[in-house]
Amino acid sequence: MTITEASRSRLGLAEEEKEAVRTSQGSVHKSESSVTIRDTSRPRTPEVDEAAAVEPVDLPSAKDPHTDVPEGGWGAWSTVAGAFLIQMCGFGYTGSFGVYQDYYERVYLTSQTSSSISWIGSINAFLVIGSGIIAGRFYDRGYFYYCLYGGSLLLAFSAFMLSLAKPNHYYQIILSQGIGIGIGGGLMYIPSVAVVSQYFHKRRAIAMTIVASGSSLGSIVHPIMLNNTLDKLGFAVAARANAGLLAGLLLIACLLMRTRTKHVHEPPHLWESAKRFSKDGAYVFAAVGMTVFAMGFYFPLFYIQLDAVQHGLDKTFSFYSLVILNGCSFIGRLSPGFFANRLGVENIITVATFVCAAFILGMIGLGSLASVIVIGIIYGFFAGTYIAMLAPLLAHLTDNFSELGARMGIAFALAGIGTLTGTPIDGALLTSNYIWWRPALFSGIMAFTGFGCFATSIILLRRRKRAKLAQASAAEKA
Repeated sequence: MTITEASRSRLGLAEEEKEAVRTSQGSVHKSESSVTIRDTSRPRTPEVDEAAAVEPVDLPSAKDPHTDVPEGGWGAWSTVAGAFLIQMCGFGYTGSFGVYQDYYERVYLTSQTSSSISWIGSINAFLVIGSGIIAGRFYDRGYFYYCLYGGSLLLAFSAFMLSLAKPNHYYQIILSQGIGIGIGGGLMYIPSVAVVSQYFHKRRAIAMTIVASGSSLGSIVHPIMLNNTLDKLGFAVAARANAGLLAGLLLIACLLMRTRTKHVHEPPHLWESAKRFSKDGAYVFAAVGMTVFAMGFYFPLFYIQLDAVQHGLDKTFSFYSLVILNGCSFIGRLSPGFFANRLGVENIITVATFVCAAFILGMIGLGSLASVIVIGIIYGFFAGTYIAMLAPLLAHLTDNFSELGARMGIAFALAGIGTLTGTPIDGALLTSNYIWWRPALFSGIMAFTGFGCFATSIILLRRRKRAKLAQASAAEKA
């Protein structure tokens, strides 16, 4: 072989090697482009556009649960209407106990002290709220309709049994009104609020405030009905008429409410859930805040009518003092939903607890018609705002919505402990001499402590949000 032939041979081999390299690069480029994933969360670059132009194949990704909610429709709003009626019959009835507190002390349970009578209302409120730890898990397991129908039946039956209670038969009233109605309302309370989250995400705060306003409307309707029938028709007839109203509204609620998802999951063990939730500082302080704040929250609701009567105010006006408070509470529960997304649920609830605590202390100076009106209007409005924002706050603190029922159940169960102990302590501090500054001071201090816990929860929540944003920013840069 000559030198010229050898050089040509080497040149031919080089050309073949270059062609092979080009072929392999094209194969690699084609292979890479076939698994290209479109990432719409970042700005598109020319390199991405070029790669995406070569037959991109979008791989399936995990579905965002927030994008799969209807945000309205007949099923959604009928469920909201049904939950509204549930709150009207459950928590709305509990918020009307101030009428019973006054009537029992003056007429029907004259042999009992203020503290022992308060136990009836506090047990009722505790079971309505505290039963959520069980009802929430039933809801997570898919037993929504069992809670709805069973709770409705028990509440209506217990309300009719209350009408059979005899004067000064304390145990009959505490069994029917305290325990029976309390458990019935508790079985429905958490599920009726949590089911609304299946239909709404962006409009969840508005939907939940509409639901929460049902209890305020109930706290208006029940006192007006009872104050106009107890003295005129007697306890038995008045209680029976009220029970008939409850039964009718609950029947309508059962016909309106529907769950949207058929998915049923097995929630983790309650103790395991509690241990995991305890690592969430913002949630822990919110739950503690709910508990401590509840110890002072119910003092005006249970005692403002009796306070007005004992201070010698007009009897008709005194009967409507609780209606004024609950009427403003209705407005307070309905209005913040329209501003919650802009102002922040956690900010609204913190301001509401501060104002409530200040006006609970202000009850030390209650003694005139003007003072009752001012406290009733301002405290009622912000008390309603507080109640309306509780469920959205817990939803806001929940990352995994499969745990929403458990988180709400545990938080409301703890709050129930504060509800159970607060008003009986108020009654014991009040004594038979009606020393009003003692329970007002105690309740105000508890409410301010709860405000401090909510403020701490906000600080921790904002730190957590900043940490998540920093992690996301670092991930994008990487």
